[in-house]
Amino acid sequence: MTFEEARAQFPVFERFAYLNAGSFGPLATSVVEAMSREQQRALIEGRVNSAMFDELFDLRAQVRERFAAVLGVPTEHVALTTSTTDACNVVLNGLGLGPDDEVVTTDAEHFGLIGALAVSEATVRVARVRDRPADAALDAILAEVTPRTRLIGLSHVNWVNGHVLPWREAKEATGLPIVVDGAQSVGAVKVDARAADFYTVSGQKWLCGPDLTGALYVREPELLRISIPSYLSQQTYDLVEGTFEPREGAARFDTHFTPFSTKRGLLAAFELHPEWGYQRAAETAARCRELLAERFEVLTEPGHSTLVTFRYDDAAEAVKRLFEEGVIVRDIPGSEVLRASCGWWTSDDDVERLLDAL
Repeated sequence: MTFEEARAQFPVFERFAYLNAGSFGPLATSVVEAMSREQQRALIEGRVNSAMFDELFDLRAQVRERFAAVLGVPTEHVALTTSTTDACNVVLNGLGLGPDDEVVTTDAEHFGLIGALAVSEATVRVARVRDRPADAALDAILAEVTPRTRLIGLSHVNWVNGHVLPWREAKEATGLPIVVDGAQSVGAVKVDARAADFYTVSGQKWLCGPDLTGALYVREPELLRISIPSYLSQQTYDLVEGTFEPREGAARFDTHFTPFSTKRGLLAAFELHPEWGYQRAAETAARCRELLAERFEVLTEPGHSTLVTFRYDDAAEAVKRLFEEGVIVRDIPGSEVLRASCGWWTSDDDVERLLDAL
């Protein structure tokens, strides 16, 4: 598939330079059509019967396999969730951290991770990396580790400045369990999650899937407590004893019965990513960074991810103005910073439209 053929799958590009996959990826025609067909079937045939219930679990198995392939992990170690936030809560609730425990994170994490850390009983120690060079992040993280540290929580890709955080190096240096927020990495850069203890996925961002789709990799499922059980958590349950037998592997942490249509759409989205996608996205992000750096203070250092952030006065208002001019980006709340998301679908013309609009 050529770049032009791949890009033609997304009608939004006919109107906009869409540079906001870091929030929500663009929807392809095939994804919406797959969801629509399933909704039409439910309208005509009913929403569920015994055959469809079997099909539901078959679809979930297919989705689990596709997430596992993207993460480079065994299928039985993948749970299906609705978001990275959902997955982070599964992990933090399941670990059962107490008031004598500490967790280490950074000052550049998304609330999806910070919220789960904050409501645990553990003390949260915050490494200051946001305004430091990328190569200073590891030392800052390790400086917060103490004998009471029980967990490290980091993003793979920092949503604020696009830097790749040293999660593998932190894991190797400390030997501590680590939960990795993969919201800005999966689908944008190549991922091998096997070294993580927990790795979360958002399906609606760089994978261009429907809303409320996601996954969680759990390296040792039997060591994580089930704290948010759903009907999908059990293999069998005993009404008399009030007990249940968990499903094998990470499937015990599945959180919700997401709709048939959502799973159909997600499976269609997995078919979109071309073989050359990661390389193309990296090259486009590098070009975007170089052009922006000629006129603005770019915060993203070279050679990191597909997010490019830069300082811009009155950023929140700029987002609205750029939208009116056919360019979709986002600002980073609480700072005069704009963020452009460069996917494998981003064209040189999209980048030029951004520069012209600015």
